[in-house]
Amino acid sequence: MSTNTEIIEAKPAAIAAAGQVPANSPMGMMMAAIQQGASLEQISQMMDLQERWQKAEAKKAYDAAFAAFKAESVKVIRSKDVKDGPLRGKSYAELHDWVNAVTPALSKHGLSSSWKLTKDEKDWIEVTCYLRHIGGHEESVSMGGPPDTGGAKNAIQARASAKSYLERYTLKAITGLSEQDDDTDGVAPDDTSLRDKCISAVAQASSVEELQKIWDGEDAAKLFAANKLDQYAAFSRAWKSKKKMIEQGE
Repeated sequence: MSTNTEIIEAKPAAIAAAGQVPANSPMGMMMAAIQQGASLEQISQMMDLQERWQKAEAKKAYDAAFAAFKAESVKVIRSKDVKDGPLRGKSYAELHDWVNAVTPALSKHGLSSSWKLTKDEKDWIEVTCYLRHIGGHEESVSMGGPPDTGGAKNAIQARASAKSYLERYTLKAITGLSEQDDDTDGVAPDDTSLRDKCISAVAQASSVEELQKIWDGEDAAKLFAANKLDQYAAFSRAWKSKKKMIEQGE
């Protein structure tokens, strides 16, 4: 028994002596407490404190990395032209355009993105996009919608199309970026920043009450007043989809 105690006491002392743990950190204080004969309950409380401290430090590291990522000149190009339908003549960035554009800048600052299919039902698909930092902190945004049955898609294609759409918009929401035209030929492109801001707010809402505030808010009113019907329609679809997702989860 005494041998084990000596080993337990020797390890914290050795680690502290090597300077691997800051003396004023919860782990450093816990090591000092072990050496002074602290009880198991006290050590457990210190471990909880250590965990909270680590999470707070990870969040600070994430925030710093995300701020550095936002300072990068990330350019997402609309490479896909719409050939028919009400949005004919418009263009948008496909999922691979988004991934190719943001991944280098994310990786540069220790960030990475991924998706998970968090709901897979016959008439409803929900995708969650995660943004993780190497320090351990992560953020997520979820968005849902029905299978995309437009065109001549079969059942599998309809689900795959909806999943791709949701992955694109959740990545867009969690990074807070918007698309740009590759070449305007001297014509200023439509400003989609307000639309993107509204959709991003919708994606991050966690209750129907929050969604209603967004719908009744100043940004949504400005978007409506701008008379850009395609942009307002995109916001409206995102809002209704998120509302349905939240109501189904209650």
